[in-house]
Amino acid sequence: MPPQYIVSAQAYVKIVFHTAKHPQSSANGVLLGQEDSSGQITIVDAIPLLHHWTSLSPMMEIGLDLHAESLGLHLVGYYQACERVDDTALAPVGERVAEKIKSGFKDAVAFVIDGEKFGSGQVPLIPYVAQGASWRPFSGTDPFSPGSPFQLSSADLAQRSTSWIRDGRHNPFGDFDDHLEDVTIDWLRNTASVPSDI
Repeated sequence: MPPQYIVSAQAYVKIVFHTAKHPQSSANGVLLGQEDSSGQITIVDAIPLLHHWTSLSPMMEIGLDLHAESLGLHLVGYYQACERVDDTALAPVGERVAEKIKSGFKDAVAFVIDGEKFGSGQVPLIPYVAQGASWRPFSGTDPFSPGSPFQLSSADLAQRSTSWIRDGRHNPFGDFDDHLEDVTIDWLRNTASVPSDI
């Protein structure tokens, strides 16, 4: 059984906004968090990286690790959305990134967006956990249901996020790819697009 993971509102909103902003593309990013004395892991933030499948460079990995440290956090996971709605497999590049994160944080997690649940008001995250040398979807209780080791910080967060996406609040959201095209895009924080009322 994995430890308890709590996904904060800020991290969750960034993951779903990133996915909504690039529905025709793959999208990926990393998760920042902290572990408390009881072993509970809180995923505090998400950093949106790419919407084209290119792997992370070693310099980017070092930079993200330093950014996490500057916030007093750790790299604790990875997320991805696939081009196809019915594709819920963790891609090989995702496995490599998740494994790299796991080398520095033993309880690393990866989330894959379930395109069929996306926009339905349900939590569209499929948790992947390391099992030996491979990454497998969590098999146990339904993720994000009562009693699951995976929870959102607020029970109505999936519904509120869906509403915000329908209102177009995700449109100014940017990832690192967007930042390369327009350096004014604050891809590390996304303060212009993440609702302050989360």
